[in-house]
Amino acid sequence: MVNTGDTAFVLLSAALVCLMTPGLAFFYGGLVRRKNVLTIMMQSFISMGVVTILWVICGFSLAFGPDVGGIIGNLKYAFLNGVGTAPQAPYGSTIPFLAFFSFQEMFAIITPALITGAFADRVNFKSYLIFLVVWSLLIYVPFAHWIWGGGFLAQLGAVDFAGGIVVHTSAGMAALASVFVVGKRIKKQGEDLGPHNVTYVALGTGLLWFGWFGFNAGSALAANGVASAAFVNTDIAGSLAMVTWLVLSWIQDKRPSFVGALTGAVAGLATITPAAGFVEPWAAAVIGLLSGSICYAAVQWRIRLDWDDALDVWGVHGVGGMLGTICVGIFASANVNGINGLFYGDTHQFLVQLLATLFAGGYAFGVTYAALKIINVFSPVRVGQKEETEGLDQMIHGESAYNF
Repeated sequence: MVNTGDTAFVLLSAALVCLMTPGLAFFYGGLVRRKNVLTIMMQSFISMGVVTILWVICGFSLAFGPDVGGIIGNLKYAFLNGVGTAPQAPYGSTIPFLAFFSFQEMFAIITPALITGAFADRVNFKSYLIFLVVWSLLIYVPFAHWIWGGGFLAQLGAVDFAGGIVVHTSAGMAALASVFVVGKRIKKQGEDLGPHNVTYVALGTGLLWFGWFGFNAGSALAANGVASAAFVNTDIAGSLAMVTWLVLSWIQDKRPSFVGALTGAVAGLATITPAAGFVEPWAAAVIGLLSGSICYAAVQWRIRLDWDDALDVWGVHGVGGMLGTICVGIFASANVNGINGLFYGDTHQFLVQLLATLFAGGYAFGVTYAALKIINVFSPVRVGQKEETEGLDQMIHGESAYNF
């Protein structure tokens, strides 16, 4: 039977996750140069429209329809056929199937939008729309089925509470692949590539953090103890990672960076995502410390290698998502959600998590790289030099963020 409390909780959580995509738009919008702020914000907002249409037509069914060989779901739920107000096991035994659909739809929307931070300032909007559809069908939908829809990774025993593999590893490794395909940004002599509006970054971080409580706690699919644990763990890990990143950047740059603290918070939130409903609060604190230090080190390494991941999607989301997924295999406690990790003597769970992380990262990188190469044959992925130099807001969209 439908439980009204659980239903209200999941619908509210879906709304919070929906808010994260505009939050991401502000976060990324503040980080880019002024001449490209509308372009990257539009790339996030347009995902809300395109992916919703795709999700209704076939995406949800392919992700959560009856399993076909452990690889993909069938088309039983295409066009929301059979997706109604009654619960549908195993996708929430006390909430309408439509509530589960809505919650998962918001995850599908924000995941490809995360990738845009890597190729900011230099991608053709038409090609991005093609990429949005192709990437969702070839990577996000299979990942969701493999982990949450009863696919082969779930059959092996791999777990991902709220998207360490499905969301952050997939987007982060796709971002890294896009950096190698698209190439580096053009920089005028003396031009600053830093954030043009740090207040936008702060606003975006606040919206993301607020929405992340729905992202993680809502993944319990009920207003219960697991949701409570996920809520608390989310806040602890985000906070510890923020402070850790701030201290490390302060030591290196001799100044306390606001952008650094905000970036660290997002890294911690991404890292705790796969573990939020599986670990105890003390482990969430450890994960926050690990996230703040390891993701910070990944960004510094990326800088030394001169990879032009413009907004550090790989270092924050990719490394964070993989680290968090592996941490499930280390710190998961049966006292929270029935699964023990290496710390409690379960070596098997650790090895399964490690294997799933390596496979998912390699798949996301390889398929994204190939997809962009193929798309580029039919529709140039990168804009021309003039458009990039003058700014995509005016050259592509004919609009400006500011009219002084």
